[in-house]
Amino acid sequence: MKAIQMTEVGGPEVMKYTEVAAPEPGPGQAQIAIKAAGVNYTDVYSRSGVNHPAKMPAIPGIEAAGVVTKLGEAVTEVAVGDRVAYSSGPGSYAEVGAIPAWRLMKIPEALTFEQGAAAMLQGMTAHYLSHDAYPLKPGDTALIHAGAGGVGQLLIQMAKIRGAEVITTVSTGEKAEIAKAAGADHVVMYSTQNFEEEVKRITDGKGVQVSYDAVGVTTFEQSIASLAVRGYMISYGAAAGPVPPVPLATLNPKSLFLTRPTLVSYTLDRAEISMRSGAIFDWITSGKLKLSISQTFPLSEAAESHRQLEGRLTTGKLLLIP
Repeated sequence: MKAIQMTEVGGPEVMKYTEVAAPEPGPGQAQIAIKAAGVNYTDVYSRSGVNHPAKMPAIPGIEAAGVVTKLGEAVTEVAVGDRVAYSSGPGSYAEVGAIPAWRLMKIPEALTFEQGAAAMLQGMTAHYLSHDAYPLKPGDTALIHAGAGGVGQLLIQMAKIRGAEVITTVSTGEKAEIAKAAGADHVVMYSTQNFEEEVKRITDGKGVQVSYDAVGVTTFEQSIASLAVRGYMISYGAAAGPVPPVPLATLNPKSLFLTRPTLVSYTLDRAEISMRSGAIFDWITSGKLKLSISQTFPLSEAAESHRQLEGRLTTGKLLLIP
C-alpha cells in the first residue's frame, strides 16, 4: 500500500510518500480501507517531536474514515463492509489502517467519508470543550480563539447551541467573515485590536466565564486577564508555541481555574466516543451543525498540507485522500 512514512522528526519534509506493507488486524482490531484522513495540529506536534514521537519508522495521522475490510480476533463492534470513522487511532496517512475496533463509529448513510473524517477529532474536541471541560450555559460569555479554524468554527456553533454569547478572535477580514457565518456574536481582529480590551468593553468590565485557547504563548496571558471571577482558562493547544510555566499566584486574584485537556481523556471508552460522535453526526445530518472542509490534498501531498496548516493559511478542515 501507499503511505506517508517518517524515519525521523523534523519539518514537513521528513514525511515521505512510499510503499509499505499493509497492516493486518490483530486481536480486537479491524482493518480499514481508508477513504479520507484528517490533518490535525496534533499531527504537526508528533511530526516535529513536540509530542513523544512514535517508534520509527512511523506513519503519522490519527483520524480517518473508510470501509472495514477485515476483522481481527474477538471483534464484535463492527462488521466487514461497515462505513466507519475514528479518531485517536494510529497511522491514518495511508491507504490501509489497523484500528482498535472499539474506537470505530459507523457513519450515517447521509454523510460522506470526507464528512466522517472531518467530524471526528475536531468535532469531538469542540464537544468536550463546550459540554464538559466547561459546560456552557445560557448567560455565559465564551472567548474562542482562532474562530475561523476547524475546531473554532465548530466550537462557535456548539456554544450557540448551548445558549452562550461568543466573542472570537481572528487575524484577517476574510477569517472574520467565516467566524461571523459560524455564529459568533463579536469578532475581534487581534492583528489590529487588543482583544483583552475588547472583551472588557463587550462585557462591561466583567470578563468572560471561559476562554478556549488553542493558540498558546501569544494569547495566554491576555486570555487569563480576560476572565471573570471564577473563570475557566482552557488551554487545549499551542499553535503559536508552548505556554511557559504559570505561577499559581496568577490564578489567585479572581480564583481562576486552569486546565490543559486532551481529547483522549474525554473519549476514554466506546460509550463516550459514541455519545460525542453520535451527537455530532445527528447535528450534521439535521443541518444544525455545519462542517467546513476547506481543502483536500492527495495523500502524496501530506507535507504541503502541514506547511499550509503551520503557516495559518487555512480555515476549516484539511483532508488527505489516498
